Amino acid sequence: MKTFMGENFLLPSGASERLYHEYAEDMPIFDYHSHLPVKQIEDDVRFENLTQIWLCGDHYKWRAMRTCGVPEKLVSGIPEAASDYERFEAWASVVPQTIGNPLYHWSHLELKRFFGIKDLLSPGTARKIYDKCKDELGRPEFSARSIIRRSGVSVVCTTDDPTDDLASHSRIAETDWGCRVYPTWRPDKALAADNAEALNSWLDKLAAAAGKDISKYSDLLEALEIRHKFFEEHGCRMSDYGMERPWAAACTESEASAAFGKIRSGQPLFGGELEKYRSALLFEMLKMDARSDWTQQFHFGARRNCNSKAFALRGPDTGYDSIGQFPLGDALVSLLDRLESEDSLARTIIYVLNPSDNDMAVSVIGSFMDGRTPGKIQFGTAWWHNDHKDGIMRQMSALASIGLISRFVGMLTDSRSFLSYPRHEYFRRLLCAKFGSEMEAGELPGDFKLIGGVVRDICFSNAARYFGMELPKR
Repeated sequence: MKTFMGENFLLPSGASERLYHEYAEDMPIFDYHSHLPVKQIEDDVRFENLTQIWLCGDHYKWRAMRTCGVPEKLVSGIPEAASDYERFEAWASVVPQTIGNPLYHWSHLELKRFFGIKDLLSPGTARKIYDKCKDELGRPEFSARSIIRRSGVSVVCTTDDPTDDLASHSRIAETDWGCRVYPTWRPDKALAADNAEALNSWLDKLAAAAGKDISKYSDLLEALEIRHKFFEEHGCRMSDYGMERPWAAACTESEASAAFGKIRSGQPLFGGELEKYRSALLFEMLKMDARSDWTQQFHFGARRNCNSKAFALRGPDTGYDSIGQFPLGDALVSLLDRLESEDSLARTIIYVLNPSDNDMAVSVIGSFMDGRTPGKIQFGTAWWHNDHKDGIMRQMSALASIGLISRFVGMLTDSRSFLSYPRHEYFRRLLCAKFGSEMEAGELPGDFKLIGGVVRDICFSNAARYFGMELPKR
């Protein structure tokens, strides 16, 4: 029996061990999609205890705690919060029940890598672990920037609304601290035309940020273009769109203008009119991405806010989202085909939340390569409800079988926690497990220089070349 989470954790063969330790383990991290709060990076914040850095905002842990019957005041703290230690103690009681879930691996991997703790987290070890980590978190080595540096991170791309002033990004860029931090254009609120009140409030913020009145659809496009250029001037080279499914309905300019007029008069859009308007506006923003030579990301398939009662009490991103069953294939082809027909298809990463869409997505991306940009259309890494052992292996298997895994830009963190970087280690070990097992079985040649080079590319080098962002000097 192997030691739990030992040196060769998740590595089933000698070849996989060699691939990981010689080729993957020490590669830098290019974290091209994260939700780290940029203000905390700017301020180089320190966290007082594990609850603050681990449990605040982590809806993965919150879902597990609710499943184990933990009261809400010990989970999200909404509306009535317990003490930090009481919340941590509740999480410690849940961890032994997460066996089989990646939370069990991630939690112990983070304790081991950052704090040197090999004890299993449980009610019996909770106080000892909490106090040790509290002492460690008070040291300079555990500030936000120090954690990023210690994790070997070269680039972090945050997630930012078009109305953000990017002041924190500007100030971070003035310092040379070993990592580059870039904004990402995330205009989801611009497309939320089913809620006229919320959208109009956001449009007023956009108008103020762009310095332009927005009363007509053409005004909206101009304001978005102004902000898009502003983001580009502040180093942005990426966009990101979170959608249940692709929007690709035909919509004339007059139809889009009429729909926008209804929105500005306080009327939400429904049905086919909503679909047409979203399709028209999305297409215009994607053309902006292409003109700026950005990389655009599509996150498809999340069924958000399933529990309406909980959503009313606690709001979004609190652990009530699921995998959705939305038809993606035909609309995705239509969207990409129209962009390609108008010479407006930028580098694109497609993430699907429903694993039943894996093979379809990989087959679609192969139809839109341009013969100039290696891996121009990417099948994104296993995401959210899929970023566990089986989900990661399924994603890599589909990509390797139908596409070219050698061009894959690899793992991202997609987290709000500064302690989440061991997820890259988790991914890299599984990557080496896949290739190493195939080498041992004679399905791949026993050429470590060849296969190890592919591993290094997937871990970092492909992303560094693909996104074309400036890297820090090391």
